[in-house]
Amino acid sequence: MGRNKLQRFKENEENRNVIQAGKPTFETIKGNWNKVQFENDQPIVVELACGRGEFTVGLAREYPAQNFIGVDIKGSRIWKGSTIAIQEGLENVAFLRTQIQQLSDFFSVEEISELWITFPDPFPRDGDEKRRLTSPKFLEMYKPLLKSSGVIHFKTDNTGLFDYTLELLQSRNDIEILAHTYDFYQSDYKDDHHGIQTRYEKIFSDKGEKIKYLKFKFV
Repeated sequence: MGRNKLQRFKENEENRNVIQAGKPTFETIKGNWNKVQFENDQPIVVELACGRGEFTVGLAREYPAQNFIGVDIKGSRIWKGSTIAIQEGLENVAFLRTQIQQLSDFFSVEEISELWITFPDPFPRDGDEKRRLTSPKFLEMYKPLLKSSGVIHFKTDNTGLFDYTLELLQSRNDIEILAHTYDFYQSDYKDDHHGIQTRYEKIFSDKGEKIKYLKFKFV
């Protein structure tokens, strides 16, 4: 392991805005994000597979009256977003280092106001469907964690995953699709994201890939 990565792991252990195994809050944060981490009652917005945290931090800059949590298992990635948030004094940002499959271990029923799924691994093989973050397995996990008015945003460059997700949502009677487009940057929704891009989104966009976007909620 490189020295830089070791240093990042050490800083993650010290940074208050990183919740990970080995810290007391890792075992007690469920249901207590507002009270323990943010010390306010602002709505909680969660980004899954946040990577370096560009989107989580970007949203936090735009919406200081909301709290933002990026979730990823890679400590060397979330170190970046954590460090930027600290440097900028963004106290409405935190990062949770865990597998997304364990999300229910860290959030209580209706603790999340908004959920973002940004450029997840498409897992294109049929046998890997259960690993897709928009599969029925994951949707059932998200459903009780979201407030009744909570919405889910989904962005991807992968047409196959987008088609799969759109068809799945349309087949369910407990979901209302609020918006969808196959070309986000030519749509009426692009200004809602304030030009914030993840590293992967920028790579895909620069290659000419059209970004797809879905917004939906449970009913």
